Amino acid sequence: MSINLPFHAFAGNPLSSIPADPLSPSAALKSLNAIVLQNDPSPPSPNFKVLPFRNGSPLASSTAESDHSPPIWHLAWISLDDLKAIFESSGARLNGDSLVYLGSSAEDDAIYWAIDVSAKVPQLGSNTNVESCFVELRTIMVATDWEDFKAMQNLAIAGQAKALLEWHNISQFCGRCGEKTISVEAGRKRQCSNDSCKKRIYPRVDPVVIMLVIDRENDRVLLGTRPKVISRVWSCLAGFTEQGESLEEAVRRETWEESGIEVGEVVYHSSQPWPVGSNSIPCQLMVGFFAYAKSREITVDKKELEDVKWFSREDVQKALTLAEYKKLQRTAASKVEQMCKGVEKSRSLASDFNVESGELAPIFVPGPIAIAHHLISSWAFSAQNVH
Repeated sequence: MSINLPFHAFAGNPLSSIPADPLSPSAALKSLNAIVLQNDPSPPSPNFKVLPFRNGSPLASSTAESDHSPPIWHLAWISLDDLKAIFESSGARLNGDSLVYLGSSAEDDAIYWAIDVSAKVPQLGSNTNVESCFVELRTIMVATDWEDFKAMQNLAIAGQAKALLEWHNISQFCGRCGEKTISVEAGRKRQCSNDSCKKRIYPRVDPVVIMLVIDRENDRVLLGTRPKVISRVWSCLAGFTEQGESLEEAVRRETWEESGIEVGEVVYHSSQPWPVGSNSIPCQLMVGFFAYAKSREITVDKKELEDVKWFSREDVQKALTLAEYKKLQRTAASKVEQMCKGVEKSRSLASDFNVESGELAPIFVPGPIAIAHHLISSWAFSAQNVH
């Protein structure tokens, strides 16, 4: 079956960051500094909520409504006062410039921030009474119920926060003069500290094309599998764009390089932010396309892919129908719950890629959290049979 979502995972961020908003970054930072730097005891208005990160992982908690319902993860927001107290108890100094503005919510009159506490406050997240811990964002991603609108919005907030914090971590020095950079405009930009340079640096986004290559004549699609990933996972081909080329040209080049297949027509499908790649690439923007093959003979680039094959519509429909995506999501959610309780749980999620009969499916395609799933399923189950 085809799973339709209002937006892709990591998209649909509900927080507003409009410059003209009364809760804009500059106004929010001014208010925050008044509290942090001047030790203003008065409660902030609007309310400040902070999401701590450690080594790229957000602080999270987990709850279950009953013994029979699956656990649900939550972002473990803490108040600015609590954050100050945690820093003080650790002998660390909280600086307003160390927080990154995420956005505001008029609905709850709150301003949301993120902060990297790596090596600053080691006890945060280790208090077993609180039942919160730092959870790798990819694990949270798999644990997210894509039918839970609020959970998908929280995932988008966590993704944006991780991308911004990782960008700050790799942008400490000016690429023009080599001097240190400083955070400006509530962490939405950085600027060189050298008065004779003052180069401004903006958050990095790396565009990646991801394409479902379609063989119209034989009603089949091209999927590849990469080395060092979960066995039997087949997905769309993908690759970074290069300077001086359009997205459509990148689709044709990457397809040719990885599979030896020549592509003609290229049709846009949708896009997805992807902040769970390498830390050196804080946020990729996956731009999805249907690409129509002009040739059929495959030549695999073994440096990039383990294998590339054509799959019939029937094979793909079977893989999508039998894959137990909900089981995998609930297993990951239980893993988050165990982590937050301080219980070690290192079992690989790969063991849960089983079909309903208990036998291994011939192939496994990415779940609804990934844009690849929607490219594949929209072709496989389209009433119009996307050709």
